[in-house]
Amino acid sequence: MSADTMDGAGGRVPRMAMERWRPMLLLFPERIILPVLTAAGLLLVWEIVVRHYEIPPALLPAPSQVGQRLWEVLPLLLEHAVPTTLESALGFVLASLLGVGLAILLTYSRLFSAAVYPTVVVFQLIPKIALAPLFVVWLGIEMQSRLAFAVFISFFPIVIATEAGLRNTPPDMLRLCKALTATGWQIFTSVRLPYAVPYIFSGMKIAVTFAIIGVIVGEFISAQKGLGYIIIFASSQADTALILAAIFVLCVVGLALFGAVAAAERLVVRRYGFA
Repeated sequence: MSADTMDGAGGRVPRMAMERWRPMLLLFPERIILPVLTAAGLLLVWEIVVRHYEIPPALLPAPSQVGQRLWEVLPLLLEHAVPTTLESALGFVLASLLGVGLAILLTYSRLFSAAVYPTVVVFQLIPKIALAPLFVVWLGIEMQSRLAFAVFISFFPIVIATEAGLRNTPPDMLRLCKALTATGWQIFTSVRLPYAVPYIFSGMKIAVTFAIIGVIVGEFISAQKGLGYIIIFASSQADTALILAAIFVLCVVGLALFGAVAAAERLVVRRYGFA
């Protein structure tokens, strides 16, 4: 019996399975072990510096103090992480739909592009933090203002990336489709959109981080719950360890959302045959 057909009972791993997992095994030290060691080294240096110079905890607590505070208030932080996560995810989804739709209109309508694109760029150049209080005035202190602000600051990268992807379709492919009498919808769904998928997800990866920032800024201003509210509350109490613990949970939330976008990208890219 060959090595390809023997199972685990025979004491060998199937060759096809080994070939499938070999690239991941080769990248494991670089993508997992190296970042973990780097982070551990930075935390160790942080701990040593704080203890050596006896820095007050209110100014900069040691990682061990932050970890202890995190353990003490973890249920509270997880409770407040729920609205932050849900609002960030919803804001990102709305920004993605708005960004992709607007990019399609900008690509297919020259008149619409000439009329709207400069306005979109001008709004992007405005400092976003300065507009956050206006969203509260316009939409109130509830979730609507935070969602609107998150969408406002996160949709632009998706618009730019999607438009670039739609416009960068190989001309030879478009000429071939026209020669085959393909309809505009067939060209869009079978050629333009698949070629734009990597661009779209590049914009989405940026947008998901912006959506989290938008929600946190909104929570700074008006919310009574959420990680942004916890950070503001801890700041008023000079509880720096709690601030850093909340930021740690916020980083975990951001990594989870970013990882979800990256996983969706892999599935869609594989669906269209790019990988």
